[in-house]
Amino acid sequence: MVLLANFLLTVVPTASMPTWLTSYVPGQTPLSTWPVVSTTILSYLAIVFGLREFMEGRRAFSLRTPTRIHNALLSAGSLILLALMMEEVASAWGKVGAYGAMCASSAWTSRLEFYYMINYYLKYVEFMDTVILALKKRPLSFLHVFHHATTALLTFIQLNGKISGAWIVISINLAVHVAMYYYYFAAAGGAKIWARSSFPFGSTFPDAILQWKKYLTTMQIVQFIIDLFVLYFGLYQHFVFKYWPHLPHIGDCVGDERSAIFGAVLIGSFLVLFTNFYAQTYKGPSNEREAKNVTGKSALSGQVPQNGVLNGERTR
Repeated sequence: MVLLANFLLTVVPTASMPTWLTSYVPGQTPLSTWPVVSTTILSYLAIVFGLREFMEGRRAFSLRTPTRIHNALLSAGSLILLALMMEEVASAWGKVGAYGAMCASSAWTSRLEFYYMINYYLKYVEFMDTVILALKKRPLSFLHVFHHATTALLTFIQLNGKISGAWIVISINLAVHVAMYYYYFAAAGGAKIWARSSFPFGSTFPDAILQWKKYLTTMQIVQFIIDLFVLYFGLYQHFVFKYWPHLPHIGDCVGDERSAIFGAVLIGSFLVLFTNFYAQTYKGPSNEREAKNVTGKSALSGQVPQNGVLNGERTR
């Protein structure tokens, strides 16, 4: 049963909405063509790097309240979308089983497609992470900007490729974002999650913040590892079913081949970049001391770093 979805349908008038807003129709649905998507992503890059140059010699903005609102909405939105997707997947799982829910063409339901569209549009909302960083005069690392820009591209390609197991990748990402954006919200002063009793092993305030960053970065790395397993499992099943049926396999895993390969390559690059970031930031006593010193100074001054470290932004 899809109780949450049915309840929301009584609030959101989807029946009166045009088809291209509730279903993905290339050329009609907003941000559904290569020229529009590429122009939007290039505009994002131009704006954030333009803002960085504009802010040179100018005083940084605080933006505490807008930052809290932005992060709270993304955390809450990710949680609701995750619940809706899990509800829909559970319904499909009960009908076609685990493998069918992952690989069958029936796994791509109209409701899941609508949820994928919402998730896709959220990636453009997340561009505000970088805008906020630029206005606060925080460093814009390659990893942060690359991750944001290419994740929007990845979700666009997933929609076009209709990869049946896309819900697994998207659900894990949403779960990580629930925790990550809540952390950003809390670090901006929106909630007290740093009570001394909750500090790991009796650590101090700056140490606890550093540990939360480390845990969430680890979550992102684990996410990419699971994503790659799912993608390569699906690719193996599809290619063996289609081209080498004499090899052992379960059945076809439907979806566009090029879209799945692109996703595997891009997520593989995320894994390499985030693992490298983790090693540089948290591995070794010297790196931990440096991170603690910077985090501690920021925390004590009320300037806890947000929307950067966990997306590849080293605080300097």
